[in-house]
Amino acid sequence: MEIRLVDKNDVFMRFVVEGVDVSFMNALRRIVLAEVPCMAIDEVVIIENSSLLHDEILAHRMGLIPIKTDLDTYNLPEECTCKSELGCNLCRAALTMEVEASDGIKTVYSGDLKPENPDIAPVSDRIPLVKLAPGQKIKLEAYARLGKGKAHAKWQPVSMCIHKYLPRIKVDESRCDLCGECVRICPKKVLVPADDKKKLKVQNLIECTLCQDCVDICPLDPSAIEVNWDEGTFIFSMESTGALPVERIIFEALNVLDKKVDGFLKELKK
Repeated sequence: MEIRLVDKNDVFMRFVVEGVDVSFMNALRRIVLAEVPCMAIDEVVIIENSSLLHDEILAHRMGLIPIKTDLDTYNLPEECTCKSELGCNLCRAALTMEVEASDGIKTVYSGDLKPENPDIAPVSDRIPLVKLAPGQKIKLEAYARLGKGKAHAKWQPVSMCIHKYLPRIKVDESRCDLCGECVRICPKKVLVPADDKKKLKVQNLIECTLCQDCVDICPLDPSAIEVNWDEGTFIFSMESTGALPVERIIFEALNVLDKKVDGFLKELKK
C-alpha cells in the first residue's frame, strides 16, 4: 500500500491510496461514519422554556450541534467504570444555558451554551437555535456524551466521507481536431488546451468526476477521448465537523479496523 497526501487543513483531508481494493476503502469509509466516537449532546434538562419551540424540538436541535471532543479524557458510557445511567465526570460533560429576551427579539446561538469543561464546547458559537420574543426565556442543562454514528447521525465526526477510483484520461492526439467541445463541457476544467495550442492536456486529474461528458460530446466516432479508472488506486476525501481533527479520525478508524481484523482471525482459529 502506498499513500500520497494531496490536500489537508484543519477540517479537510484528501489522499490517494494505491495497492488496495474497493472493499478495503469501503470498510474504512464505513468505520469513519459509524465507529469513530465523538461528543454530542444526548440529554437536556429543561428548567424553563417559554419560547415557541417545544422542549423536544429544542433538545433535538441542540443534539445536532458539533461538539469538540477529547477522546483521551472521556470514556464511552458503556465502557465507563461508573456503570451509571446518569454518567460521571469521565463519561459526560455538562453545559448550561440561561438566556432571556428583554427589549427586542433575541436569537439564541450555540455560543450561549456555557461548558463546564472548556475543551467540550460547541465547535461554532454561531449556530442559531431559536428566536425569543420580548419576555421569553430559556434555562436548561445539557449533557454531552461520547457515541458512535451507528447509533445516531449526531455522533458522526464527519460531514463528508467519500472515495472514488483515480481517473485515467487518454486523448488520441492523432485524431483530435481541437474543436474545444470537451473543454467547454467539462465541469471541473480537467481538459484544457496545451500552451502551444496544438493539443489537449490534462490538469487537476483528481477533480475528474468520471461523468464521461467529454467522451459523449466529442464529434468523432469513436471518440478521441477515453476516460477510465485505475481499479487499484483510490482518492479518499473527508471533511470533519470540527469535533475531531481529520488525522485523528483516520487514526481512530484504522485502530478500529485493526481490532476487527484481529477479532476475526481469532474466531477463525477457534
